[in-house]
Amino acid sequence: MKITTRPITLTINGKKQGPHDIAEGMMMIDFLHEYVNLTGSRLGCGQGVCHACVVIEDQPDGSSQETRTCITGAHYFDGKAIRTVEGHAVLNDKGEEVPSPVQQAFMDHYSFQCGYCTPGFVNAATVFIEGLKRNPIARDELENAILKAMNNHICRCTGYVRYYEAVRDLVLKTPGLIRETNNG
Repeated sequence: MKITTRPITLTINGKKQGPHDIAEGMMMIDFLHEYVNLTGSRLGCGQGVCHACVVIEDQPDGSSQETRTCITGAHYFDGKAIRTVEGHAVLNDKGEEVPSPVQQAFMDHYSFQCGYCTPGFVNAATVFIEGLKRNPIARDELENAILKAMNNHICRCTGYVRYYEAVRDLVLKTPGLIRETNNG
């Protein structure tokens, strides 16, 4: 039996990747791990339930969304731009890696235990924060908005409270994400 392959070219963490000739039907998680050595996204359930595998899919209009890589074929991403957990930290002027605000908030709150789910939570929180930058919400809507943004992610160590607290604190201390009233 011959395996059918097709090329894929995409942008990952701001860098063009490809073309890579890969098997049709290969899941994106496998492409990330095996072809571009980005192993931060985790294969948890393999059924799209736990969300440990999500990447950020950047849309042409500047918005972003989470996409599960364990149930999404790599060829879906051909021509698209994505970000993985490895793409969040930046280098400072000394060449040292500095965590993103979300990553730092999670560390400040000791949000994770084993850390297996952390990449998915980092990506979810990043998409949430980016959404608030585009469309701030009223302060009284914040708790429900965090629940909605993070609710699909499973943490088997039950670290949910600390993840939620970290996101809430980051939102509250970041100017421009919250409107004080529903009318403003």
